[in-house]
Order: sequence, then structure tokens, then C-alpha cells
Amino acid sequence: MTGKRGVGRLVCGPRTKWLVLALWLVVLFLMAPFAQKLTDAQDNDAASWLPGSAESTRVLEISRDFRPEQIPAIVVYARDAGLTAGDRARIAEDVRRLEQMDDHGIRGAETQGPVFDRASDPRAAQVFVPVTMDEKGWERISPAVADIRGEVGTGGGGLAVHVTGPGGTSADFAEVFEGIDSTLLFAAMGVVVVMLLITYRSPTLLLVPLLSVIAALFTAQALVYFLAEYGGLTVNGQSAGILTVLVFGAGTDYALLLVARYREELRRHEDRHEAMALALHRAGPAVIASGATVVLSMLVLLAAEMNSTSSLGPVAAIGVAVGLLAMLTLFPALLVVFGRWIFWPVVPHFGAPDPTERGVWARTGRRIARRPRTTWGVTAVVLALCSLGLAQMRAEGIGNAEAFTDKPDSIVGQEVSARYFPAGSGDPLVVVSDRAQAEEVGRTVAGTEGVVPDSLRLPPGAAPEADGRVLFEATLSDPADSDAAQQTVERVRDAVHAVPDADAMVGGGSAALLDMDRATAHDNVLIIPLVLLVVLLILCALLRALVAPLLLIATVILSFAAALGLSALAFRHVFDYAGETTDFPLFVFVFLVALGIDYNIFLTTRIREEAVRQGTRPGVVTGLAATGAVITSAGLVLAGTFAALGTLPSVAFAEIGFAVALGVLLDTFVVRSVLVTSLFLDMGPRVWWPHRLAREDGGGGVRKPEASVSRSGG
Repeated sequence: MTGKRGVGRLVCGPRTKWLVLALWLVVLFLMAPFAQKLTDAQDNDAASWLPGSAESTRVLEISRDFRPEQIPAIVVYARDAGLTAGDRARIAEDVRRLEQMDDHGIRGAETQGPVFDRASDPRAAQVFVPVTMDEKGWERISPAVADIRGEVGTGGGGLAVHVTGPGGTSADFAEVFEGIDSTLLFAAMGVVVVMLLITYRSPTLLLVPLLSVIAALFTAQALVYFLAEYGGLTVNGQSAGILTVLVFGAGTDYALLLVARYREELRRHEDRHEAMALALHRAGPAVIASGATVVLSMLVLLAAEMNSTSSLGPVAAIGVAVGLLAMLTLFPALLVVFGRWIFWPVVPHFGAPDPTERGVWARTGRRIARRPRTTWGVTAVVLALCSLGLAQMRAEGIGNAEAFTDKPDSIVGQEVSARYFPAGSGDPLVVVSDRAQAEEVGRTVAGTEGVVPDSLRLPPGAAPEADGRVLFEATLSDPADSDAAQQTVERVRDAVHAVPDADAMVGGGSAALLDMDRATAHDNVLIIPLVLLVVLLILCALLRALVAPLLLIATVILSFAAALGLSALAFRHVFDYAGETTDFPLFVFVFLVALGIDYNIFLTTRIREEAVRQGTRPGVVTGLAATGAVITSAGLVLAGTFAALGTLPSVAFAEIGFAVALGVLLDTFVVRSVLVTSLFLDMGPRVWWPHRLAREDGGGGVRKPEASVSRSGG
């Protein structure tokens, strides 16, 4: 038998299953310690997120010649009625203590302030405490700001005290990613356990995919650690968190689909080794094609300009590839080792009838077959109407105040500070220029609309000159994360670039946000078509047809638009989010298309298998009946896994998790089960063009009568 002679026999043979299990135990023994070190290998400094060729990135690199990379934490004191003598004495004592701090990169000796909002009867004061940043910046900034907050306290008696500025905000963002791996691990694990219990109805069976996924995750984390530590791969908190979600979501999906086929074969074959070999032989190509689609789609991200996006590509690809390998080797070996009893209490016995022929999905397929054209037409119109919600999307970036699902101290302090000081204080423009033209550049910057007059200064602790260049800062009149601030950056850049022989460049927080938005817009235009092309080529190779892949790509695009439209409506009118990050559409697209296409692959490969035996239209009904339950379960698992991103107090993660989860559910319950099924029923054998199956529809080259499946409605 073909299955017995195939690769499946090597994985799950009576003796080789033990070899596979032993090899994985060795791998885990060697890899697990390094998986725990992935957090230490993360590079969360600014350059790891910014586009590599952007002007702000070059300014950041040049500024390191003048001073260590620093980020200021700003202590804000405010009393609406005016600061009292006691308040001033307290501020002075706080400054004295802050100047003596030197832990966690705090450069207390360079503390500046207090700076008062006005000379007479001041109501507020600012104290600037620089913190040195490096590749461990996010690990350093959080304890540094915690120490500063411990020194200055929280105010009281009518005096408000907050730690804000870039340092305070970065510390609060760091807390979002602190423990992200364990948070997402336990959240994803909880979702998977619940869904596997519902799907398998077996408390024993769920342990096998769970153990396999955890083994895959540890192995993937270790490989990513090695590449980050010794191979130059950049890993940050975002990519490490998404790695966990992808391995759990994709790995569990592959397990569900393989178990479904294994169950079928157990009812047909008494020997469980032969049943698993056949299951791998028949389901393996679809699983491999699905995994290859995700891996190649993730690797397309390497073409992105954004460092954070391009670095995510190989991290995610490694995770999915290892998950695929584990589910095709360790998982089937474990299933065969445990035997049929692992399915208790619903054990598939040899000779038992196949329940799919009389299940809900078989009835659904027969109903759709009565009026396929009407069904897909109505479904497409409904999805198109859902996509109209795209008009509500605001994927133009979100400010710091809107980036958290709660309101941390730094955001409260930012609002308090903006009532008394220039909104851009604490996060200035950074300008570098040739020394000979520095005065002209300085006058040009100072005279630009949006720059606070007389705010030009040499950064504290910076050398006055390095390699014939000078560096200075300027304060913006608008909040650094606002659109107005980015417009000021554009005006300043245009002005200083026009100064002859100055070789001037403008960086800083506002400039970095502007460059990130531009790079993301470029990535959206480039990456999305490339991913579609990759998916199309894989589908063409797998199905050996052109019409079917084009139909599937069209349904994917429609599903993506509907998911984004519905998500935008929910963000505006349910969650009250201010907007979306500029990379939101790209991430949702990549995850939805790369992962969502899995279900179409599993359905259409089964339809093609059945079409060879009984004809396309009967094969569609049989394919839906055979795969409907397991694909639905897989979709619920994947949706629940991405929904786990909502456990993080970050709007960006919550939005991505919600949109991907919604899109997966749409793809599972509407697109795959209704739209694709009805399209294939309506097209009939033509869906396989130009393959000969389009002309010789099943039955070994003899077209079968099509009366058994009605074509009414089209």
C-alpha cells in the first residue's frame, strides 16, 4: 500500500515511532535551556524598530558619537493654585536625591531642573532625568523609572506628581511586553485546552497535541535565540510574542486536521500504524502546503523597510516550520505509541461507520447544492457590505495617550504637563549638521513654524563636536506624537536640507514616527501583493489548476476586506479606540491570508481527491462533509489563540488580535463553508482548468452524471 511505503511509515512504524520519540526527547533536553534565554537576546532599542535607511535612524546612529543614547524621564509637579513654598522645598529635595542616583542607567548627575512654567507664581515644574539606553533599553528603562517614581512619590495634599516624558512612556510600554511570553503562553494554552476538550471530547487526547505544541515552541524559541545571539537576527518583544501565538495556533490546527484523517483511517484499518501512515500520506500534502504557505508568506516580510516588520518574518517562519515538523513527526508518533485508547471515551473502532456522511456539514453541502449560484451571490454581497466599514478605519497611527487600554501614570503626567508647558517638551527634535554651517542651520530651525522660539540647545552631557559635525535639540510646540508635530518635522527637514553644504538631518521622536509611517505605507503596497502571489503559486502547484486558485484568492481578498470593515466598526463604536497603527492592515492581512488560506487548502485538496473518484460536484459535498467539523474546530482554536493578544494592555495588540480572530471566524463559517463550496458547486469540473480533470471529471476518465447534485440557481 502506498501509505505503508511512504514517509509516514518511517514516522510511525512499529519500531521507528520510538526512534522519533527519542530524537525529540534529545532535542528538547538540549533546546529547552536556551529557549528560556530568548528574552535576554531581545534587542528593543529604537533602531530595532525603525526603518534602517530612514533619516531618523541615521541621526540616532550619529548622535551616539556625541553622547550615549539617552531617553529623558520627566518628573512633573503641578498645583493649579500655584506651587507653595513647601512644594518648592520638596522639589529641591527631590532634585538633590535624583542627582545622586546612578542605578539602571540613570545619569543623576546630569539631572536638569526644576524648570517652572512661569517666572512669578509658578503652577508647575519639570525635572529632566536622563537614562542611558542600549540594546537592553526596555529591560533598563522600566526599573529606572520605577526607581525615579520611588524617589519622588505620588504627590498629595493637592500637589500632583507624575513621571512622564519619553522615559515614563517607554517604561509603561515596557510593562506591556514584560512577561509577554508567559502571559501569551498561558492564555494560548488555556484557549487550546478548552477548544480541544470541546472538539475531541477526550481529556486524554488533548494532552498529545498540547505536548507536541509545547515541544515545538521550546525548540523554535531556542533556534531563534541562537540566530539572535550568533546569527545577527534581530528579535524584539513584538516578534517574540507573536512567535508564541503562531506556534500554538498553527501547530494545533495541523494537529486537528491530522487527527481527523487518522480517525477516518482507524475505522477502515485494524492496524493503527497502517492507519497513521495512510493519514499522513493523504493529509500530509495539504498540511505541508499549508505550512509552506505560512512560512513563505512570513519570509516575504524580509522585504519590508521597517526593521520590526522585516525581523518578524524569519522569527515567525521558524516558529511555523518547527510547529509543522513537530506535528508531522512527534505528534503522529505519540498518537501511535498511545494507541486507540487515547481517544477515550469516543474511541474510533475498526469497521465503525463514518459519521461525516450524516452530519451537519453533509446536510449543509446538500442544501447549498440546490442553489449554488444564488448562495454564493448572496454571500458575496453580504461580505461586500461588511467591507463598507473600511470607511471607518483610521490606520494613520495612534498617539501615546491612545496606545494603552488603560491610562498609566505617564499618560496622566503628559496631560498635566501639556497644560503648563510646550506640548513637545521632553521629546525634542534632534538636528545634526556640518560644523561650518551650524549657525545657519540653527537659525533656519528656530525660524520654522511649529518650533518653540529660543528652544535650541546643546543636549545635556553631549560633546560640542564630533567628526566635524554638531548636534543640537529644539522643542516642538505640539505633542511629539501628533500629526502637527510630524508636519513640523517635514517643514524643518525641507528647510535645513536647503542650506548649502550643511548635510543637515533631522531626527528625534516625532521624526521617527514620521519615518515609520512612511516605511509602513511602502510595506503595505509591497508586501500585500507579494504574499498574494506566493499563496497563488502554492495553490496552483497543489491543485494543479488555475481557475480554483484564482477563485480562492478572490474569496480571501473579500474575506480580508469584510474582516477589516467589521473590525473598524467595532473599534469606533464598541471599543471606542481612537484609531489603528499604520501597520495594522499589513499584519492582519499577512496573518489572515497566510493562516486563513489553510482552511481552503484542506477543503479543496479533499474535494480534488473526491472529484477524482466520484466527480467534482459530488466531491464538493463529500469534501465539505469530511472536513467541515475539523476545520471549524481548527478555526475556533486559531481565533481563540489570536484573541489571547487582547489580554495585553496594548491597543495595537488588542486590535490585531480582534481583527485576525474575527477574520478567521468569517473564513471558517462563511467563506470556506458557504462561499467556496457554492462557487465550486456552480463551476463544477471547470474549476480544475487547465488540468485534464476539468474534462474527465472523476471515474477514471469517464465523466459521471451530474444529476445527483443539482445545478439549479446557476
